[in-house]
This record gives sequence, C-alpha cells and structure tokens, in this order.
Amino acid sequence: MRLRRSELSTPGSSEKMMTKAAASDADLVFLDLEDSVAPSEKDTARQNVIKALNTLDWGKKTRAVRINNLETHYAHRDIIDVVEQAGENLDLIIIPKAKAARDVWWVDVLLTQLEERLGLKKRIALEVLIEEVEAMINAEEIATASPRLEALIFGPGDYSASQGVDTRAIGSGDGYPGDIWHYARNKVIIAARAAGIDMVDGPYAAIKNPEGYREECKRSRILGASGKWAIHPSQIEIANDEYSPSQESVDRARKLAAAYTEAEAQGLGAVAVDGDMVDAASIRILQNTIRKADLIGL
Repeated sequence: MRLRRSELSTPGSSEKMMTKAAASDADLVFLDLEDSVAPSEKDTARQNVIKALNTLDWGKKTRAVRINNLETHYAHRDIIDVVEQAGENLDLIIIPKAKAARDVWWVDVLLTQLEERLGLKKRIALEVLIEEVEAMINAEEIATASPRLEALIFGPGDYSASQGVDTRAIGSGDGYPGDIWHYARNKVIIAARAAGIDMVDGPYAAIKNPEGYREECKRSRILGASGKWAIHPSQIEIANDEYSPSQESVDRARKLAAAYTEAEAQGLGAVAVDGDMVDAASIRILQNTIRKADLIGL
C-alpha cells in the first residue's frame, strides 16, 4: 500500500521543475514524458527523467514516470530506456490512454522481461489512466489485468475529448444538474475497489482557483478516491489535507475498533460506544480510516 493523496505532475523536459518536485510534500511525483512534452523534446526529456531518478533525493516519495501513449512509437523506448538505466530508482509506471486489458498486459510482459534480464530486486508497479470511452467500458477488465496494477486514474481532460463532452459545462455547472463527472468517477472507483486497488482522481486545470480544486477533492474523496493529481505545487497541500482523515476521526476509529475487538473476545457481535452501535459492518468502514492513518503515521 502507498499513499496517493497527492500525485504531482512534473514535465520531464524541465530539470528545474523536477528538482523542485523532489523537494515537495507530494506523496507521489510522476515525471511526465507524454502530454507536457513536445514531440521534438521526447528523447531529451527521457534522458532528463533518467538523470533525475538517479541523482535527485526523492526522500520517501513514490517515484513514477508517465510514458507516452502505447499507440505511439515513443512508448517502448520510454519503458526500455528508463528501466534499463534507472530501474532501481523507479517505483511505478503510469500508462496513459489505455483502452483495454491487453494494453496493461503488454506493459506487464515487457517489464517482466526487463526485470529478469537486469536482475532487478523489486517489481515495478503500474497505474493506468482511464481517459478514453473504450477504457470506461472496459474499466473492470483493466483493473484486474495485472498483479502489478495498483491504481486506476480518471483523466477528465482526454476523456472529455473522447466522449465529446461540452467543455463549457466543465467546472461551471452550465445548465448541467450536479457533478458532470459523477458517473465516470463512480464507475472507475467501483472498478478499482472491486479489484482491491486504489483510485486517483485526475487533474484540475484552474490552478488559481484553490477552492474549486478543494471541492473536486471532496467530491472524489466522498466516493472513495484515495487522492488526486496536482498539476501545480500549490495544490499539494490541499490534496494532502482533503484525503487525510482528521486526528479526531482517527482517534475515534481506533477507540471503536478496540471496543469491538474486546466485545468480540467476549462472544458479542456488537457493542455500544458513546451512544453508537458498533458491529462488523461498522468495523469495515472504520478500518478504511485506520489503514489510511497508519500509512500517514497518524
């Protein structure tokens, strides 16, 4: 299990931004070789990313790389070069624009071959972006496509293009009742949770609207998301705060769980604590808070 409250997007073409990302408070930093890098800079960015993985002090952060779309000629070299030259310093790869389980399987097989040939001591994990309508239809199959897969990510930007969403309604409520992304987020979260993995909510482009970003964090957190992308360092603190349980809720969860354990040892299936009835169903909910608190260190 990893903390994914904040996943910071950092262009692989900018050594300065990668250095700042390494020193940030993000739980995960992914060095991007895809959308934030111009075609003419792809090869240079790949070498920049390799250098950053090998030379920067990343602390306890999860170190990730978003490769290029598997349907481009960049993708295989992204995987091979980065793993061959910086595999020991890479925790996971993010696959963009996956459409079916076969896309995840292809990356899994290539990584297995590389790890065996290089003698890598750890298995490189995967996260997959659900940002095409085909991927949304196949979300459940994608979620179980590989034991390496640790999280699904909903990418609203490319998904808007794929579905033909009227972008005037995004973030504005322009005549649309409720949250325009409710179905998509909910479906991806359900697929992820059914597979026993995390779901991470995608980017929020209005970096000068922190309250809007916080609201989007709340919407996905309530549904069960583990965290959200940050496309600017100013969004990290908000995400870390919103996807962390309060100390009060953690203390209460531990108190109720301890009371239930004691009651269970006495042959009881439920126990009243401070006016609340705690049973097996309650404990399942409380354990989500306790697991998150343990990861954070609360």
